[in-house]
Amino acid sequence: MTERSLAEIAGKMRDIDVCMMSTHTETGGIAGRPMSNNQDVDYDGSSFYFTLEDSDVVAEIERDANVSLAFKGDDNFWVAIEGEAEIIRDKAAFEEHWNEDIDEWFEEGTDTPGLAMIKVEARLAHYWDGEDEGEVILPS
Repeated sequence: MTERSLAEIAGKMRDIDVCMMSTHTETGGIAGRPMSNNQDVDYDGSSFYFTLEDSDVVAEIERDANVSLAFKGDDNFWVAIEGEAEIIRDKAAFEEHWNEDIDEWFEEGTDTPGLAMIKVEARLAHYWDGEDEGEVILPS
Protein backbone atom coordinates (compact mmCIF):
# COMPACT_ATOMS: atom_id res chain seq x y z
CA MET A 1 0.00 0.00 0.00
CA THR A 2 1.31 3.46 -0.98
CA GLU A 3 0.53 6.38 1.34
CA ARG A 4 -0.86 9.33 -0.66
CA SER A 5 -0.49 13.01 0.22
CA LEU A 6 -3.24 15.59 -0.08
CA ALA A 7 -1.36 17.09 -3.05
CA GLU A 8 -1.39 13.70 -4.84
CA ILE A 9 -5.10 13.28 -4.18
CA ALA A 10 -5.76 16.82 -5.48
CA GLY A 11 -3.79 16.01 -8.63
CA LYS A 12 -6.02 13.01 -9.28
CA MET A 13 -9.16 15.07 -8.58
CA ARG A 14 -8.33 17.74 -11.20
CA ASP A 15 -10.01 15.84 -14.02
CA ILE A 16 -13.16 14.92 -12.07
CA ASP A 17 -15.81 17.58 -12.67
CA VAL A 18 -18.78 16.16 -10.77
CA CYS A 19 -19.11 14.64 -7.32
CA MET A 20 -22.04 13.22 -5.41
CA MET A 21 -22.76 15.46 -2.41
CA SER A 22 -24.66 13.82 0.43
CA THR A 23 -26.49 15.75 3.13
CA HIS A 24 -28.89 14.90 5.97
CA THR A 25 -32.60 15.41 5.36
CA GLU A 26 -35.11 16.85 7.80
CA THR A 27 -36.44 13.33 8.48
CA GLY A 28 -32.96 11.91 9.22
CA GLY A 29 -32.37 10.33 5.83
CA ILE A 30 -29.44 10.93 3.52
CA ALA A 31 -29.93 12.85 0.28
CA GLY A 32 -27.42 12.74 -2.56
CA ARG A 33 -27.16 14.91 -5.61
CA PRO A 34 -24.54 15.51 -8.31
CA MET A 35 -22.66 18.79 -7.95
CA SER A 36 -19.95 20.31 -10.16
CA ASN A 37 -16.70 21.31 -8.47
CA ASN A 38 -16.42 24.14 -11.03
CA GLN A 39 -12.93 22.88 -11.96
CA ASP A 40 -11.81 24.63 -8.74
CA VAL A 41 -9.46 21.91 -7.54
CA ASP A 42 -6.29 23.49 -6.22
CA TYR A 43 -7.32 21.32 -3.33
CA ASP A 44 -6.27 22.35 0.15
CA GLY A 45 -9.29 20.78 1.79
CA SER A 46 -11.85 23.37 0.67
CA SER A 47 -14.18 22.89 -2.27
CA PHE A 48 -16.91 25.13 -3.67
CA TYR A 49 -20.29 24.42 -5.32
CA PHE A 50 -22.95 26.79 -6.65
CA THR A 51 -26.68 26.36 -6.07
CA LEU A 52 -29.78 28.42 -5.43
CA GLU A 53 -30.58 29.70 -1.97
CA ASP A 54 -34.06 28.13 -1.94
CA SER A 55 -32.79 24.62 -2.79
CA ASP A 56 -33.16 21.59 -0.53
CA VAL A 57 -29.38 21.26 -0.24
CA VAL A 58 -29.12 24.72 1.37
CA ALA A 59 -31.89 23.94 3.88
CA GLU A 60 -30.29 20.59 4.72
CA ILE A 61 -26.85 22.13 5.29
CA GLU A 62 -28.31 24.87 7.46
CA ARG A 63 -29.85 22.14 9.69
CA ASP A 64 -26.78 19.86 9.69
CA ALA A 65 -23.48 21.02 8.21
CA ASN A 66 -21.92 17.52 8.06
CA VAL A 67 -21.66 16.40 4.44
CA SER A 68 -19.82 13.90 2.30
CA LEU A 69 -18.50 14.19 -1.24
CA ALA A 70 -17.81 11.18 -3.48
CA PHE A 71 -15.62 11.42 -6.61
CA LYS A 72 -14.89 8.76 -9.25
CA GLY A 73 -12.06 9.22 -11.74
CA ASP A 74 -11.63 7.47 -15.09
CA ASP A 75 -8.56 5.53 -13.94
CA ASN A 76 -10.05 3.45 -11.09
CA PHE A 77 -9.48 6.31 -8.63
CA TRP A 78 -12.14 7.01 -6.01
CA VAL A 79 -12.16 9.51 -3.15
CA ALA A 80 -14.72 10.14 -0.42
CA ILE A 81 -14.50 13.37 1.55
CA GLU A 82 -16.04 13.95 4.97
CA GLY A 83 -16.47 17.61 5.80
CA GLU A 84 -18.40 20.53 7.14
CA ALA A 85 -20.39 22.75 4.78
CA GLU A 86 -21.09 26.46 4.98
CA ILE A 87 -23.47 28.54 2.87
CA ILE A 88 -21.85 31.65 1.40
CA ARG A 89 -23.91 34.53 0.04
CA ASP A 90 -21.11 36.97 -0.82
CA LYS A 91 -20.81 38.08 -4.47
CA ALA A 92 -17.04 38.74 -4.15
CA ALA A 93 -16.59 35.13 -3.04
CA PHE A 94 -18.77 33.96 -5.95
CA GLU A 95 -16.53 35.78 -8.42
CA GLU A 96 -13.42 34.24 -6.90
CA HIS A 97 -14.69 30.71 -7.62
CA TRP A 98 -16.74 31.28 -10.81
CA ASN A 99 -15.88 30.00 -14.27
CA GLU A 100 -17.76 30.44 -17.52
CA ASP A 101 -18.92 26.80 -17.64
CA ILE A 102 -21.28 27.59 -14.76
CA ASP A 103 -23.12 30.13 -16.96
CA GLU A 104 -25.00 27.16 -18.45
CA TRP A 105 -26.78 26.70 -15.10
CA PHE A 106 -26.87 30.31 -13.88
CA GLU A 107 -27.41 32.52 -16.95
CA GLU A 108 -26.94 35.80 -15.05
CA GLY A 109 -23.62 34.66 -13.66
CA THR A 110 -22.76 35.95 -10.21
CA ASP A 111 -25.74 38.33 -10.50
CA THR A 112 -28.21 35.42 -10.58
CA PRO A 113 -30.99 36.18 -8.07
CA GLY A 114 -30.87 33.80 -5.10
CA LEU A 115 -27.39 32.47 -5.94
CA ALA A 116 -25.58 30.75 -3.08
CA MET A 117 -22.26 28.95 -2.82
CA ILE A 118 -21.53 25.93 -0.69
CA LYS A 119 -18.05 25.73 0.80
CA VAL A 120 -17.07 22.30 2.08
CA GLU A 121 -14.10 22.17 4.44
CA ALA A 122 -12.78 18.60 4.42
CA ARG A 123 -11.83 16.82 7.62
CA LEU A 124 -10.94 13.45 6.15
CA ALA A 125 -10.30 12.07 2.66
CA HIS A 126 -10.62 8.32 2.02
CA TYR A 127 -9.12 7.17 -1.28
CA TRP A 128 -8.93 4.03 -3.39
CA ASP A 129 -6.51 3.90 -6.31
CA GLY A 130 -6.43 0.46 -7.86
CA GLU A 131 -5.08 -1.74 -5.07
CA ASP A 132 -3.97 1.23 -2.93
CA GLU A 133 -6.26 2.69 -0.33
CA GLY A 134 -5.91 4.94 2.65
CA GLU A 135 -6.96 8.17 4.23
CA VAL A 136 -5.63 11.64 4.79
CA ILE A 137 -6.68 13.53 7.90
CA LEU A 138 -6.72 17.25 7.23
CA PRO A 139 -5.61 19.71 9.89
CA SER A 140 -8.40 21.70 11.53
